[in-house]
Amino acid sequence: MSKPRPSSQPTLDVIVPVYNEEAGIRQFHALLIDSINPLKDHCRVIYVNDGSTDATQQILLSLAQADPRVTVVELSRNFGHQAALTAGLDLANADYVVTLDGDGQHPPSLIAEMLALARQGYDIVLTQRIEAGRSAGFKRWSSNAFYRLINRMGETKILPGGADFRLMNRTVVEKLKTMREYQRFLRGMVAWMGFKTVILPFQPPDRLAGQSKYSLRKMLRLGMNAVFSFSLMPLYAAVTIGGIFLLLALAEAIYVLSFWISGNTNRLAPGWSSLMFMLLIIGGSLMVTLGLIGIYIGYIFQEVKRRPIYLVRSMTPEPSDAGYEESH
Repeated sequence: MSKPRPSSQPTLDVIVPVYNEEAGIRQFHALLIDSINPLKDHCRVIYVNDGSTDATQQILLSLAQADPRVTVVELSRNFGHQAALTAGLDLANADYVVTLDGDGQHPPSLIAEMLALARQGYDIVLTQRIEAGRSAGFKRWSSNAFYRLINRMGETKILPGGADFRLMNRTVVEKLKTMREYQRFLRGMVAWMGFKTVILPFQPPDRLAGQSKYSLRKMLRLGMNAVFSFSLMPLYAAVTIGGIFLLLALAEAIYVLSFWISGNTNRLAPGWSSLMFMLLIIGGSLMVTLGLIGIYIGYIFQEVKRRPIYLVRSMTPEPSDAGYEESH
């Protein structure tokens, strides 16, 4: 069993979710260790293997064997990036907790600066990607559009260019652990809490190896979680559309009544095409509205089942040997 941490020594937990990163994880770990070795804090690195199907788990176990500061959590399957981050946060019990990705695009060299800002009194240190000098591709365009949309629709303002590369103190982490919603968007959840925050801009380097694991489908799913978890605007929009069609129906009724009042009913010619056009518009609007309501009901259904956010297959070292506190 490891020695207990000195009470006077600050502690730091670094949480790194990984998925199929066998090509670059050793290089990332070397960068991370070089960044935390000069720190005066007692450091622990928590790797969360989110159901990798390559040799990532074997490499992580070898890193844990070589360095007692490394803990490896293996999830039973791929639960997603937000669930993997949650698994790491549930284990964290340090004075400060840093979360970052293991692909190298979140530079570990910023950790020292993040700690310095936290010690100035900030509860949360958020990082913001600066894409200066990079070509504008689809991912960058879609990201900008998403942040404009969510900040316009929702009451919780989310930092454009924000990332899951952040530092939180223990108070924030403990409060975040109490938020057990199944559909998770941690950037929004952290912003919603409203603790004292500072922003640290950074320019992301290239990936160390491999390709991004965030497919278009995963990005769309994360975007849906953000919109439907932090905004009722889609429902308001559906109600607005319904109101517009009621006004159109009222205008049509007044128009038809005007012919009856004036005695010009002979000018009321049957209009099959216009009737079908209106039926299709109204029917389509009703289907969209019911679909939006159905999505919200689906989210409620997933919440009331109370399934766990993730399942752990193995943990190295075991909790009794690693010296963490029990998390609930």
